[in-house]
Amino acid sequence: MVQKTLMPVSTLPKSDLSDLYSAETVETTFDVDTAVDIDLEEPNAEWRYDAERINRKYRKRPFQVLFRAINIIFSFASYAIGLWWDKVRGTSAKNERARAIKLRSVLTKLGPAYIKVGQALSTRPDLVSPIYLEELAKLQDQLPSFPNEIAFRFIEEELGQPPQEIYTELSEQPIAAASLGQVYKGKLKTGEEVAVKVQRPDLMRRIALDIYLMRSLASWVQNNVKRVRSNLIAITDELAERIFEEVNYTQEGRNAERFKNFYGYMEEIYVPKIYWEYTGRRVLTMEWITGTKLNNIEEVQAQGIDATHLVEVGVECSLRQLLEHGFFHADPHPGNLLAMADGRLAYLDFGMMSRIKPYQRYGLIEAIVHLVNRDFESLATDYVKLDFLTPETDLEPIIPALTNVFGNALGASVAELNFKSITDQMSAMMYEFPFRVPAYYALIIRSMVTLEGIAIGIEPDFKVLSKAYPYVAKRLLTDPAPELRNSLKDLLFKEEGFRWHRLENLMRNANNSVDYDFDKIVNQALDYLFSERGTFIRDRLADEIVNTLDNLGRKTWINVSTSVRQRVGLAVQEIPAQLEDSYAVTHLKNILGLLQQTPGFEPTRIVSIVIKIISKPETQQLGQTVAEKFTQKMAARLIRNLLLDRSNIILVNSYQ
Repeated sequence: MVQKTLMPVSTLPKSDLSDLYSAETVETTFDVDTAVDIDLEEPNAEWRYDAERINRKYRKRPFQVLFRAINIIFSFASYAIGLWWDKVRGTSAKNERARAIKLRSVLTKLGPAYIKVGQALSTRPDLVSPIYLEELAKLQDQLPSFPNEIAFRFIEEELGQPPQEIYTELSEQPIAAASLGQVYKGKLKTGEEVAVKVQRPDLMRRIALDIYLMRSLASWVQNNVKRVRSNLIAITDELAERIFEEVNYTQEGRNAERFKNFYGYMEEIYVPKIYWEYTGRRVLTMEWITGTKLNNIEEVQAQGIDATHLVEVGVECSLRQLLEHGFFHADPHPGNLLAMADGRLAYLDFGMMSRIKPYQRYGLIEAIVHLVNRDFESLATDYVKLDFLTPETDLEPIIPALTNVFGNALGASVAELNFKSITDQMSAMMYEFPFRVPAYYALIIRSMVTLEGIAIGIEPDFKVLSKAYPYVAKRLLTDPAPELRNSLKDLLFKEEGFRWHRLENLMRNANNSVDYDFDKIVNQALDYLFSERGTFIRDRLADEIVNTLDNLGRKTWINVSTSVRQRVGLAVQEIPAQLEDSYAVTHLKNILGLLQQTPGFEPTRIVSIVIKIISKPETQQLGQTVAEKFTQKMAARLIRNLLLDRSNIILVNSYQ
């Protein structure tokens, strides 16, 4: 992070606020009509998103809406004409830097909504060239600032005291300026270094008008373009609601504390402290974090920090956000992710957070597992659970389409697909079938694609899904939720029997997850095995034990008879191929080996586990079932062999 000199607040320049609204005082990039945000007809109502209230307001102001629409269209049209003219003259490469600067300028002038688009593009080295990346990255925290006088007035209005009575030191100029506000480095009278975030003036008017235009366009497209089946209005409302929360710094502070409560237990994640006595709706005072942007690879590695590992930590944390509590950071661009000197990853800016419901979280886990295991029939059902398809949708033609899209995507594993590749391929398929994108999913895509973009910038071959699968496997093996227990059963059991190779694959992947340990997997497995829901598994397990004992007994008999035959000089009987280590036994051996490699494994723990298993009444019942089935099988084989021997004798006698 850029360091700037801290000055005693008393030495900072003061000015008469009467000239704040003159063109000379305010940066031309932002239109400042007033030092405070406009009132949207209700006290404090501007801090909550209300689509109807915004619609009522701007329906009465058609000329303001028209002027803004013309401004947006003209800005992008002039930029597009410049690109076209460069192409005609063959000067595209020569003028690339100038065009990148122009695009950054256009997005900056259009305001917060468009700046966020530029921020998202700045994390996609697979979509835009390095020169554009460099320029668009400046939208993260290098935007034009607004005057200190306005910022200091906001501090006084929100906190009830002028800055000099709160902070002993404050940077002379903002150390960063982003789409919604700018940040000063300061020091409290108690000695703590802090970041003081102050909101931009006239912010709500700019945002509300752009949201009105976006929603109007979404409504027109949804009503007139028949191929678009997604609820674009709901998606726009979801984004707007998050942005309106983001401009309320009190809400951002609450988000930060909630984020820390949920995910602060992760050793390599750090969340700064919020100083509530110095925080209001337009001013946020939080702990100062010294760190380096995650995408500044050279500087990060110069400190002896593994940048790729930190990205993996970020992926793990994002998965926990999505799949554990459903409360996730929806704006993880490099300006909000810092590598600290001690190797931890610090999250900043908790304004844009989103939430997903439990059934959506479990649905996502199931979908990932079914995708990785190429179970496209179940994947089609997952899309119904996740609200992409209605329950009435005929899935028969969709299953082959999913197979075509994902089945041969890679020769090795679907887990090697990157997240953007999956979303792109899905987008193409959605035109052919009645898919609709639910509103909550739009922000998930934005978050994950942004995070993957950062990762690709550090490691071009980085695949989010391959890094995500160990965590998903761990959740599937250890989470007691009924939804995931049923999903695990569906994954491991099919008509042909228990699929030991899938259990082995899950355990092999889960071993790479951060907090996966021996006690968790064993306790969860035993609790489920001996529960009412585990009856099905116990029945299948009994069959597997019987078959294994049968094969073992036959192999033992053949080995003994072979030894006797060798001594008396008779021909040796070969062990039939079907009596070699069975599919189940082979994988069981591998699974036992994986358990020994699991963190927390101790040989002495095996004794207590065996005692626990033996003491269960279900174990005794299982033993009785095995004994009965094994006896029946032996009796059936004995009768069959006797009948076979009798028929052979009769056949020999008939020839004589």
